[in-house]
Amino acid sequence: MKAIICEAYGPPEKVVKITERPTPSPKDNEVLIKINATAVNDYDWSLALGKPYLIRLMFGLLKPKQGLLGMELSGTIVALGAKTAKFKIGDAVMGDTSEYGFGTFSEYISINEKAVIPKPQALSFEEAAAIPHASCLALQALRDIGQIKEGQKILINGGGGGVGTIGLQLAKLYNCEVTGVDSQEKLAMMTSLGYDHVIDYKKVNFTKAGETYNLILDCKTNKAALSYLKALKPNGKYVTIGGKLSGLLQILLWGKIIPLFSSKKLKVLALKSNFGLEYICELLEQGKIKCQIDGPYPLEDAVRLIQYFGDGKHKGKIVMNINP
Repeated sequence: MKAIICEAYGPPEKVVKITERPTPSPKDNEVLIKINATAVNDYDWSLALGKPYLIRLMFGLLKPKQGLLGMELSGTIVALGAKTAKFKIGDAVMGDTSEYGFGTFSEYISINEKAVIPKPQALSFEEAAAIPHASCLALQALRDIGQIKEGQKILINGGGGGVGTIGLQLAKLYNCEVTGVDSQEKLAMMTSLGYDHVIDYKKVNFTKAGETYNLILDCKTNKAALSYLKALKPNGKYVTIGGKLSGLLQILLWGKIIPLFSSKKLKVLALKSNFGLEYICELLEQGKIKCQIDGPYPLEDAVRLIQYFGDGKHKGKIVMNINP
């Protein structure tokens, strides 16, 4: 089978390769999935670069031990392990596999059956690959940690990416006023999706603009932790889902200290893979939200697409077709 792997740390064009590997066989609790579509995530960019350096402690100090790329999929089950019970051959499935393993940039993957859920028939394979990771990040950040309420004023930093475009639509279900921050190239697309206000991050620092928000969803974490307090209303909440490791550590530290003297809160989301994904699928089926897909592209474009993700130029979720 074809698979995209990372052989070393460095620029994607130098370290990411397309290879031929044996098609795996499922272990007792695993299912073998023929992958129809997958999506690019921060994990893929970070593994290629070997940065932040924490990733080297997790996946290999000098080079990736396995180099498996990809953590989202949609596809069809073609073989079952001896002790599986959830699915049958021919079932269409989808999911964020990161809790159980990586390797969705390939034609097949053998993975624990708990890593996937049934794909609703109404969703295309491209849609199903685009939503597991980003939508669960947005949902858990806004609903579970942010405790979003009707009519709030919300800001999404990184509003034009996969998490931001879903987060906007979830916020609109609560009739919130939503501001999106991203690059100039994405602002027209963001406005067309329904953002009430858009900000070019190169021109305006939202923490110094004088506006305050009930809830901030941050996909970047690229400012000093205490600066976010200036952009929060009393009792406001800031929730980050990713970004620079130094920024995340600052948020964790100050998040424990700030409640001692302020009603404002700084939180870091620890993602629960696929938690809430069935609810997101229901919203998609009902037409209440939709996927913003950049692509789909062929698997052979993976090297370019990882760099494209790292450059932050993608609009929505980058999706690749593998077995269309």
